[in-house]
Amino acid sequence: MSEISAAITAVGAYVPDYVLTNQILETMVDTNDEWITTRTGIKERRILKDEDKGTSFLAIKAAQDLINKKGIDPKDIELVIVATATPDLKAASTASYTATQIGATNAFSFDMDAACSSFLFGMSVASSYIESGRYKKVLLIGADKMSSIINYKDRATCIIFGDGAGAVLFEPNEEGLGYQNEYLRSDGSGREFLQAPVGGSLNAITHEAIDEGKQFAYQEGRTVFKNAVFNMADATVKILERNNLTKDNVNWLAAHQANKRIIDATAERINLEPEKVMMNIHKYGNTTSATLPLLLNDYESQLKKGDNIIFAAFGGGFNWGSIYLKWAYNS
Repeated sequence: MSEISAAITAVGAYVPDYVLTNQILETMVDTNDEWITTRTGIKERRILKDEDKGTSFLAIKAAQDLINKKGIDPKDIELVIVATATPDLKAASTASYTATQIGATNAFSFDMDAACSSFLFGMSVASSYIESGRYKKVLLIGADKMSSIINYKDRATCIIFGDGAGAVLFEPNEEGLGYQNEYLRSDGSGREFLQAPVGGSLNAITHEAIDEGKQFAYQEGRTVFKNAVFNMADATVKILERNNLTKDNVNWLAAHQANKRIIDATAERINLEPEKVMMNIHKYGNTTSATLPLLLNDYESQLKKGDNIIFAAFGGGFNWGSIYLKWAYNS
């Protein structure tokens, strides 16, 4: 019997209708389109304006898109993982609610949070469940309503983040396609540079904290940028070395869409041609856990069975890494 690998067999996505352009941001904070574009590569981002809808709404929509495209029965899904930094509620799992709402009534489910690396780490977990031989269909969703923790008076963060969700289905493969290898790392000393200071068990929400805006995401831009550039590029180099790959063997780089300069630096480190670099940051901004599956959805029609895809991400924590996957189907 052939060895089982975990392959992505379907993708889906959802982004909200409302488009927050750089021109609109110019009316909200001291910034302009040229400043944002040259420093980040972002032109617009999608925002979920409905205050009564959370991350689960995005996740459900992305999952339903995948289910409809793939034509599967949700009852056949055995595990639902929602990778997110912005769960609907504390204690109550966003994944559990999502699974129930999409009709995955035979699945167990849980949330994963590694900030912008959540989906990347989720790929490792989902693949392991498939490779164990105990599960045949694992749905991994990356979803974040970042607008819920963004201060739109803070120029350092409000220009970067957007809302969205993407989903992938992992299934067993006996052709040697799918998940090949990983290089994943964490460094907890970096958490002070990128965080939402209150709302967790360390710092409870108080009137004073809210008055000071400490419920919103904060980042020390230069430190985060420097670490992201080095670690994403370094992880990408290491995954190539581990698997005896060169730039000529790589068909695609799917890098976390945080900043175009970081993506470019990662590609340049391995001398990869620009046409092999997936890019949609200009349309969505940084959707945190959703960037990687949104890339797969946008580029699905260009992907060919057997393509070598290198994934890379960096996020708060700090958490980062790279994954090597062979694409399993022609769309």
